[in-house]
Amino acid sequence: MTREEMNAFCASLRAVTHVVQWGGADVWKVGDKVFAMVRDEGVTFKASPMAFEILQAEAGIRPAPYMASRGLKWLQHYGPPGGLSDDSLRDHLQASYDMVIAGLSKKKQAEVRN
Repeated sequence: MTREEMNAFCASLRAVTHVVQWGGADVWKVGDKVFAMVRDEGVTFKASPMAFEILQAEAGIRPAPYMASRGLKWLQHYGPPGGLSDDSLRDHLQASYDMVIAGLSKKKQAEVRN
């Protein structure tokens, strides 16, 4: 998946905002919370505890350097070689988005869903 394709997918999700920060990364947020960071070299996203444990052993995927070192379950997809298929990557970006929404206050969740 290209940077443009990842950005287009993130932009298609409901109630997202986009900023460019942290050295030129496309940072995608929902309810003012980050769910994906897209760079030329790949994408960083929030993962479930199970996905974090399983996927970090795959070629082209590693714990996100800054985030994971602080105990957060974030992965960086930088393949090929290896890495996720486009469909799997979209699924994980969607899951990251959904996890971030689930962590918002009830008021913020209602704002996002309306």
